[in-house]
Parts: sequence; structure tokens; C-alpha cells
Amino acid sequence: MSEKKYSTGLVLSGGGTRGFAHLGVIQALNEAGIFPDVISGTSAGALIGVLYADGYSPLEILDITSMGSRLDFMRPTLPREGLLQIGGVAKMLKSNLRATTFEELRIPLFVAATDMNNGRPHYFSKGELINPVIASSSIPVLFQPVVIDNICYLDGGILDNMPVAPVENLCSFLIGSYVNPVSYVEKISGLINIAERAFMLRMSEEINEKSDKFDLLIAPQELKNYKILDPEKAHELYTLGYKATRENLEKIDLKKIVFNNLPALP
Repeated sequence: MSEKKYSTGLVLSGGGTRGFAHLGVIQALNEAGIFPDVISGTSAGALIGVLYADGYSPLEILDITSMGSRLDFMRPTLPREGLLQIGGVAKMLKSNLRATTFEELRIPLFVAATDMNNGRPHYFSKGELINPVIASSSIPVLFQPVVIDNICYLDGGILDNMPVAPVENLCSFLIGSYVNPVSYVEKISGLINIAERAFMLRMSEEINEKSDKFDLLIAPQELKNYKILDPEKAHELYTLGYKATRENLEKIDLKKIVFNNLPALP
């Protein structure tokens, strides 16, 4: 059996502001002595992934990304290409990222976006950093597309919400963090709510197809009670991700991936 390029890979799904749960997942992994040496992310997973790959701790990222209200990340725009502008995310990245290219990141990163011209997923891993991350996070209808090298890109979750493809054959141990469970909704009204629900349903299909690709999959079902555009719940979402990861780590043999012991639950 050939040796893998990376020891531990981490795949982070999309899911809007439910992505704050990714931070709790990473925090619990780090406390257990598990530090991914390659990351692949879509949408919210790309945002969390790029900041972590840039050297920020999960708690530092929580502070950076949860400081504002929903309006800090989304400004209304004329409904020609998108109902909202994602300028707040761009401002946050430009203000905090130390790396300007993928090559400058401390951890290799793959960012999934949807190539709308050719109708296929695209995985960015080289060159300029911020625009691919913004493109990966641009939910269709809600946000305007991002044009890179004359190609129109939107949220990676359209075609690949759990971007395991770039790393599945490169890692000895592969961890997935999935934050997009769906549940029954009694009433759906308003254009933004309808667009949000349609996008969530599309993204939720993939986990059934890809779950067996992971050695460890964290997928907190409680996240179904949270909207995908609700940054005010950041700390609650972080806690859900943290607790779910600690519970999952207790069920596996950590010696497969680390040699130090898991701290006792408080």
C-alpha cells in the first residue's frame, strides 16, 4: 500500500452561518491532538478553512467572524444578478488574512466553487486567494456571481457541498464536518426564504452519497433547528459542533491518528 501525501485531511461542508459549528469541530479535534495537514472546503467551509489554514485558532476565527450582525455580511442590491451583496465577507477577509495566495497559507487548502459557464465544480488551490473564497460562498439568487478569468462562479455547494474529491486519495485519515441537515418546515414564504430552502435541500443530498468516504464524519443533527443566515447564533452553533465532535471521538480509537489521550469531558 503506497504512503499517502497527507496524514490527516479535513473536509468542511457548506451550510451558511451553520458553518460556525465547524469551529467547534476543529477546536475539539485540536484538543484531542488532531491537527489536519490539508483542508478542503465549500462555502462556509471555505471561509472557516481559509482562516484556519492562515494560522488562526478556532476561537480567534469565532471572534473574527461573529463580531457583526447579518447586515455586516449582506447588503441589499438591485435584483439583477443577486438579491444581496457579499461585500462584508470580502472586507472581513481582506482585513484579517495574512496570506494573499494559496501558496502562502500554513496548511494546503482546496476551495470548491461552481463554474457556471462549464457547469462543473472547480477546486481552487493555487494563486490569488480571496476571490475564490468569495466565489465559493456566493449562494445562488441571494448573492452576485464572482468572475475569475472570464469564468462566472457561484457557491460550491451547488454541485459539491462536501468537497472530498480533491483530498480523498491523498490522506491516511479523512475527517468530514457536515453542517447542513434538513428537517420539516411548516411554512416557507418570501423570496429569500424560498431560495435558502431550495439550496439547502440540494446540498443535503450529497452526504448520503459520500459518508462512506470518511474515517470520521461529524454531522450534528441539532443544526437542523438553525437557519443558514443567522450569525447571531454563532456561539450556540460552535458549541454544537464541539460537543458532537467530543462524543464522536470517544467512539473511535484515537491511536489510529494521534498518540496523546483525549481530555476528559467537563
